Amino acid sequence: MAAMESFFGTLKSEFLHLNRFESIDELKAGIRQYIHYYDHKRIKLKLNGLSPVMYRTQPSRP
Repeated sequence: MAAMESFFGTLKSEFLHLNRFESIDELKAGIRQYIHYYDHKRIKLKLNGLSPVMYRTQPSRP
């Protein structure tokens, strides 16, 4: 639950408050793009400087 609250807080501060939308479809497309950015490109210090996808797909260490 806390992870979702954290994500939605980040979504609001990094995306919703910085943009204006002309339609619901534009908002939906923007949210999809932001989620892709968040998962694939956004670097997290907690994940050793990797994006969430890069962190999950790195080879496991023995």
